[in-house]
Amino acid sequence: MNPTLFQALTLVLPLVCAIVFHEVAHGWMARALGDPTAAELKRLSLNPLRHVDPVGTLLIPGLLAMAHLPVFGWAKPVPVNTRRLRHPRRDMALVGAAGPMMNLAMGLAAAVAIGLLARWLGPGHRPGLGTSFVMANLANFLTVNLSLALFNLLPIPPFDGSHVVEGLLPAPLAAIYARFRRAGMLIPILLIVVVPRLFPGFDPVAMLIDPPIDWLLERYLALATAIAAP
Repeated sequence: MNPTLFQALTLVLPLVCAIVFHEVAHGWMARALGDPTAAELKRLSLNPLRHVDPVGTLLIPGLLAMAHLPVFGWAKPVPVNTRRLRHPRRDMALVGAAGPMMNLAMGLAAAVAIGLLARWLGPGHRPGLGTSFVMANLANFLTVNLSLALFNLLPIPPFDGSHVVEGLLPAPLAAIYARFRRAGMLIPILLIVVVPRLFPGFDPVAMLIDPPIDWLLERYLALATAIAAP
């Protein structure tokens, strides 16, 4: 297989899967808390075509991953009607947290799968193309899920962490904080792209999320190693 095609496939497949499950998890949580809007609009499907945004799901995350930058992306947002939630402020925080929690769970599943595959192959095994492809997908799936989880938990509108913060703040402060969501992706782009270019060596987002990503990755891989041990 062409090395470029191999790298592209082992990045695109984990990214699409991670982002689709992330979005659907929001809808599942919303439905559990009283809002069936996503289900009514058939957005709880795991069919990627219902969720994939060509730029946000494929292009941006893929470029970031290949550049070894924090991976983030977006899909077509799963619709949530806060007026149909039983406790709108609290429930919206739970809906926001559901996506990152799904990513952490899928990262755990990837670590277990890596350990089981390594145990099955045994020490000294020279993997062929098929085995290398599966292992590369699992490794990227683990890294992508941890990166998406921690990145989306940043308390920066419109990321999921901002919904969690709104649910924890007193109502008057939450209303003021929510106004920053009007800026859309402008704030994240400024922090991720513009600020590091203007001030080389100063990357506020990387400073916040790289240490916890590394910490989690080390522990997930330790689990994989323990499972792989004979």
